Amino acid sequence: MKIIMKSTLLAFAIMLTMGNGFSQEKKVKKLSDDERMEWWRDAKFGMFIHWGAYSIIGGERGEKIAGGGAEWAMDKLDYTIEEYEKFPAMFNPELFNADDWVKMAKDAGMKYIVITSKHHDGFGLWDSKVSNYDIMDASPFKRDIIKELAEASRKQGIKFGVYHSIVDWHHPQAQGNLYPNYNAGQKDQTVVNPEFPQYYKNYLKPQVKELLTNYGDIDVVWFDGDWIADYTTEMGKEMYGFIRDMQPNTIINNRVDKGRKGMEGMDMEGNFAGDFGTPEQEIPATGIDEDWEACMTMNGTWGYKPDDTKWKSSEDLIQKLVDIVSKGGNFLLNIGPDGYGRFPSQSIRRLKALGDWTDANGEAVYGAKASPFDMPEWGRYTSKDGVIYAHIFNWPEDGKLKLNKAIKLKKASFLSNTEANISLDKTSEGVILQLPETSKEEFVTVVKLSL
Repeated sequence: MKIIMKSTLLAFAIMLTMGNGFSQEKKVKKLSDDERMEWWRDAKFGMFIHWGAYSIIGGERGEKIAGGGAEWAMDKLDYTIEEYEKFPAMFNPELFNADDWVKMAKDAGMKYIVITSKHHDGFGLWDSKVSNYDIMDASPFKRDIIKELAEASRKQGIKFGVYHSIVDWHHPQAQGNLYPNYNAGQKDQTVVNPEFPQYYKNYLKPQVKELLTNYGDIDVVWFDGDWIADYTTEMGKEMYGFIRDMQPNTIINNRVDKGRKGMEGMDMEGNFAGDFGTPEQEIPATGIDEDWEACMTMNGTWGYKPDDTKWKSSEDLIQKLVDIVSKGGNFLLNIGPDGYGRFPSQSIRRLKALGDWTDANGEAVYGAKASPFDMPEWGRYTSKDGVIYAHIFNWPEDGKLKLNKAIKLKKASFLSNTEANISLDKTSEGVILQLPETSKEEFVTVVKLSL
């Protein structure tokens, strides 16, 4: 087995000699939890980016297609470590432009970005001194992607975060000794690597430290791979404190620990580390009185997979954004760029539709709170600063929109068409709005309700 890893002694020698590169020199005001979470709670909408060596595979190997996400190609398509190492050596995305990526996110109405610094395959998108299995050493590209995206995000006023996998199919002290089923530990908790504590101490933590000390403020740290038995709740709590010591105001998801209930994403009963829950590919049926963020794909895969053509419509994505906000959550919507560094055209079209809608209706989303009312049949409510916003998914055939009877209405107006008149009919069952058909929008129409 070819192991692309520097020795532990060399790694720590480098950490010691780099000095300021591995220390937080500036004094940072430590915010309270509510202050620290404020920007994230107001942002509501972010971009997830799954990108790496797997993006040139596209989820296919001969006639075989990876089931599930294409980012799992190493496991699902039965690549040995030596076979898979050929893909980082070919990963040369010359069309990647960090400024363009961030601009597309910003134009779509997204307020933050989370990029995969290292997925389960173990290949890093930054200049790591702990390992040479990264973009600078194992790839011909030789540009620090995390650095470029972090700088582009700050320049355009977008918050920046990193996804980091606890799992590592390449490292021999993690899952790199489990071929042909690198992820056996997901379903069988008896499958462990007794050397995992050394990987955690000498590789995982030092790489996280690089990301938290060499790239300025990291606004979100998004962990994954918490399901393996090797990773313990004690490790998770230690990792959480380790990060907060370096960057006290960073926000960290609950997958840093062992508490989440599967795809539901929220924590079990108990004392677990993490700042927000992570429902995956699903939206809770009702609101949750905790911070949470639903992460979703635009089609069915996180990584680039041209064979997957089951794209969610722009209407569906906009309605999902509204549904999530109405229940008090955030929406982290995924993009899977190809191996050249391009967003798929299907993703670009949907980002454009989301941007057009949020340009007109963002007031009802950013900084909005969960609905104080049950979900109406015709759509959703959000609230902000004493105002209720009615998001109409299903336009009433007769133009009559019945509001919750608890709403004491003063005035109603369309958010994107302030010139249109809405007549009010106050009944014993509640206020009924008479909506002019000419004000119906393509995907979701928003009515501002002044109380």
